[in-house]
Formats: sequence, structure tokens, C-alpha cells
Amino acid sequence: MSRKAGILMPIFSLPSNHYIGDFGKEAYKFIDIIKQAKFKIWQILPLNPVGYGNSPYQPYSSYAGEEIYISIDKLKDLGLIKEIEDIKYEKEIADYEKARSFKLKYFKEAFNTMKEKNILKDEFENFKKENFWVNTYATFITLKKKNDLKCWLEWDKEDKCWIDDKKEITNLKDCIEYEMFVQFLFYKQWFELKRYANEKGIEILGDIPIYVGIDSVDVWENKENFLLDEEGNPTFIAGVPPDYFSKTGQRWGNPIYDWDYLKNNDFKFWLDRLSWSKKIYDIIRIDHFRAFDTYWKIPSSCDTAIEGEWIEAPGYALFDKIYEVMPDIKIVAEDLGDLRPQVLELRDHYKLSGMKILQFELDPNETNNDFKETERTIMYTGTHDNQTLKGAYNNYSDKEKQNINKMFDKYEGDNILDKMIYRCFDSVSNLVVIPTQDILNIGDEARINTPSTIGSPNWEWKLNTYEVFIDKIAKYGNWIIKTNRA
Repeated sequence: MSRKAGILMPIFSLPSNHYIGDFGKEAYKFIDIIKQAKFKIWQILPLNPVGYGNSPYQPYSSYAGEEIYISIDKLKDLGLIKEIEDIKYEKEIADYEKARSFKLKYFKEAFNTMKEKNILKDEFENFKKENFWVNTYATFITLKKKNDLKCWLEWDKEDKCWIDDKKEITNLKDCIEYEMFVQFLFYKQWFELKRYANEKGIEILGDIPIYVGIDSVDVWENKENFLLDEEGNPTFIAGVPPDYFSKTGQRWGNPIYDWDYLKNNDFKFWLDRLSWSKKIYDIIRIDHFRAFDTYWKIPSSCDTAIEGEWIEAPGYALFDKIYEVMPDIKIVAEDLGDLRPQVLELRDHYKLSGMKILQFELDPNETNNDFKETERTIMYTGTHDNQTLKGAYNNYSDKEKQNINKMFDKYEGDNILDKMIYRCFDSVSNLVVIPTQDILNIGDEARINTPSTIGSPNWEWKLNTYEVFIDKIAKYGNWIIKTNRA
């Protein structure tokens, strides 16, 4: 693999006047900017419909896309809508509720125009035929709206059990068709954007959570793949024990896989999921890779993640099957945290790229650190779960800052943050990925997520304009060339 540089930037963080980043002109401009600066990888967060707390890691579906990323400007270009209300949204906060409310009327207008004028109708019909998941998802989200957005476990019995016989719901037929059309628009725009990036020599590094949310079509349709009781409630849930982020551990609430059932059915659930992810991304980062080796199994009755046990998963059997079916798939293992050696052995057996986080590797009480990265390691200053580099640095004492300054003194840069980023570019790692906030030298007001917390301000930071970003990123383009990553 040649040496490359990447940038981490969620879709929701892109500039936009419509309350949240989307697939419009600013996304294309972002590609042009990072192309000019010699970056070759654009890492994003999951594209699926966000769930509780607007988290992309608790999606309603592993296949569907988050509709508020659809650009209504592009719908107007297609003749699907007429006029767009002129608004100026200048906050550096993605407002999910306003974006959803604002865009809904335009999605409805586009749907009606498609039916009345046959615009894109043939393309829409082909989309429905070619995507096995879309009708079930559209039915799921329609019934969810009918039931006041409650979890499917709380739906009316008839709606909850629809998945068992899949009879046509005549009175909701138009609503279901509408939801399928919205998904068609999402993927039409996403694949156009991805194709533009690929033509510019930029690959998309996508992200999928290892677990799916209980309030998802994935579980509703595939209950047998999970450890559930007769009513569909999880008997055990996922998380991690007490660690760096939390003294009581992280109780995620996702249902645990029934790995025996999955294995006996050739891991079809996982193969289908990865096959779709391979289609929409060039490279797939799987969050919480360690659970393919051992996973933390928490009784659902426990309020924290302290109680639980490590259970072995059939990781080798799963990945043998994955590479048998998809030999060219590119997977990145999120291998962070306190891991037993067998996790790394599983990763290395399949020659998967792992991750190294500069913030985690620093010992501020030393003036010389060996980060021990390898060529296959992807080097990051931080991820979406970390403080920004500036936020982390500001938390150190004056003495610790002095040590860090000495540690990075030999590297280029106008300030210590730049020097730390240059150190990453100078790494032996074939791929280095820098979050946009670190390129901009922004503090923790731009942090994407704080683990073990739910809701605002998580998943909300966004750019207003590229003005400062363009000035900052030019310098990194020079460094990319100097470190042979261009």
C-alpha cells in the first residue's frame, strides 16, 4: 500500500445553510479542497438514519441512509421542486430537528412531482427492484411514524407482527412508497458524490458499528440473530467494562448477537451487511473490532456495564467466510483499548489495518515517546470519540506541556499542535488520518462525541465556511509532499 494522508470529516459537519451538512455543493467543494491539498482518503461516520440522541452508532437500519443528508438544492436542479426558502443558518451546530422539519416539505414535493411528471420514475423503479432491503425498511419507518416513533417493541400488536407475514398494508401504501423514494434520492446523491470523489483520486473510508440498535429494522426483521426473549426484548446487551472513558463502563444497550445461530447459517446477516457497506464505501472501518474475538456480555437487567463477562466469538470462522465471499474487501479494525493478545492475532491473521491514536500514546511525563506504529497501522491524532488535539493538550499541566513541547521540538510547524500533526505525517504508517478540527487547531467546543453521554452537544459540530480551512490545509499539503504521501 502506498503512503497516503486522510481527513476525518462527518457529513453533518460540512457547511450548509440548511441546518446540517449534506450532499450538496459544499460536499463537492470539500472534495476539491482536500484533493488540492494532496489528501487521498476521506473518512466519514455512518450514513444510516440516526437513532437515539442523533447517534450514527444507534441507527434504525444498516442499509438505509439518513434523509436529512439529502441536498434539496440538487432536487431543484433535477426539477423535482420549484422554489427553496432562502435561509441563512450560521451557527456551528448541526440542528437535526430543524433540518428534518425544513426538508420534509421539499421531499414531499419531490415525491409528488415524480409521480405527476414521471421525473426519474424509471430510475426509481429500478432502485426498488435492485435493493432487497428498501421495501422492508420503508414499511418499518412508516409503521414507526404511525406508532409515534416508539420502538417497535411498543407498537400495536398488528404492526409489530407485520414482519412475520409481510402482507401488503393497503392504507399505508403511498406512505411506504414515499419512504422508498426518499431512500432512492439519498443513494442517488450519495453515489454521485462518491463517484466524484473517486474520480478525483479520493477513496471513502466508511464506518459501521459492530452492533445494531434494538430499535432497528435489522433486529425487527432478524430476531433469530440476536439474544432476545419471546417478546423481542434483549436478554443481554453490549458494552464494555470500566475503562479510560468511564468508571462504570459503557452500557450501550445494543442486543448481543446469537453467534451460534449466525455461524450455523453461514453468517448471512454479516455477509449481507458487509456486502452493502462494500458497495457504498471503498474502505470499511468496523467499530469495536475486539468483539469479534471476545465481547462483553451484560445482563439486560443491569443498570451499568460493571456486571458482565467476556465471551469468545467465532471471529476466525466469520472472517474466513467474509474473505471467501468477498476476497477484495478492505477492512480497518478499530482495535483500541485494553485488548488481550488474541484480538491482535485475529487482526494480523487477516492482515487488517489497525489504529494508533496519538493522544493515547503520549506520556506527558516523558520527553521521548516511542509510538511503535507499523506500516499497517493507521495513525490518528484522535477519533470522533476523542477530545480535539488542542482540547487534550490544554488539559495538561505546565510541566507536562513542557515535556510534550520537547518531545515534538524537531518537527515542523508553527505551534505544538502542528508539530504533533507533522509527527503523524512523518510516521512509518502507510495511512495517516487527521480530524478536520485538528487541522483547524480548534478546542473541545468542536468535539464530536463524548462516550457514555447522550444527546447535545454530541454529533453537532459543523463548519460555517471553508475560509479558514482553506488557508490552514494548504500547509498540510506541503507536509504531505515532504513525507512522501502525495
